[in-house]
Amino acid sequence: MVLRYDKAYIQDFSETSDGYLTIHACPVTRPGVFPYLRQDGKVVMEAKLPEELFSETTIASAQAKPMTDDHPNELVTAANYPIYAKGMTHTDAAVRDNKLVISFTITDSATIEKIRGGKRELSIGFVADIAPETGTYNGETYDSVQRNMEINHIAIVDKGRAGPSVAIRADSAVMVDESEKQGGRKMPTVRIDNKEYEVDPVVKSRMDALEAQTALAEAKVKDVDKLSGERDALQAKLDKAEADLGEEKKKVLSADELDKLVANRIELTSKAKEFLGDSFDFSAKTDRAIKEEVIASVNKTFKGDDKSDDYINAFFDAMTVPAKGFTQGAVFHDAKSKKETSEEVEKLKNNRLNLNKKEDK
Repeated sequence: MVLRYDKAYIQDFSETSDGYLTIHACPVTRPGVFPYLRQDGKVVMEAKLPEELFSETTIASAQAKPMTDDHPNELVTAANYPIYAKGMTHTDAAVRDNKLVISFTITDSATIEKIRGGKRELSIGFVADIAPETGTYNGETYDSVQRNMEINHIAIVDKGRAGPSVAIRADSAVMVDESEKQGGRKMPTVRIDNKEYEVDPVVKSRMDALEAQTALAEAKVKDVDKLSGERDALQAKLDKAEADLGEEKKKVLSADELDKLVANRIELTSKAKEFLGDSFDFSAKTDRAIKEEVIASVNKTFKGDDKSDDYINAFFDAMTVPAKGFTQGAVFHDAKSKKETSEEVEKLKNNRLNLNKKEDK
């Protein structure tokens, strides 16, 4: 269903002897359900019910009110009347053919020239209480009702303006002349709940702008998501690189640690030479391998494959620590028979005795 949005046109006017223009009994509004664009960008369907629009208070509010050239951005009051008023409504407000009509006179020469030039649409500016109520009127569903309406001014506009503001609402009457019914000037349309409505061009423009802003915001969200993903991937790479660097740092020896390792190696090779001789090739051999060679030099059947590092270190230390006289050495078991253990201890004892003899010479 296509709904004509509230609008009215100045069709018949007369000129007074003073050059003013007087328009008689012009429709300015009528009951109905209309789309309104609120400040948050939401379009809502608001009802002007006959019992509200045609109440004595609302009818009386149309009388002796300022006529303006376009809508001001504030209520017209005594303080700003000289700025905005271009004429005044009469006191003959009435209901005719389910419409609110009133006469008015335009006294401003510039506005009169605009009317003569074709600026003839009317739009009422009013204040109202918007009650959240659902219902239907003439087959149209609404979600709120305009109550306690009081007309503040009536504006002459190029296009009928609609939509709310903070304290003032703009509207236009429904009068559509026969030329429009036969396919004359057509209002832009919007689709709401699978129904198409004709709306004021200002409303349509605002809705298009909001749609464009929404599309732009959605595009920005996608860009943000993409950038966030790239950032997280880079952060993961950075975290891994830092972790790898930490591991590599653990492998790098400090100068003191390197000096200590060199000193220990020199001490080890020096002790080992006493058993292996100066011609022994120590290169490419680990500390443990050297110690096993030393142990094997005095125990030809020694196999270190199944021995722990502690065993090897203790055996080597016991062989290479100088001592006066004999002190019972360590006993090494590790799954060896008593006989084998005794033989190893005996050999260890002899080696120590030999070392002591060398020192005494």
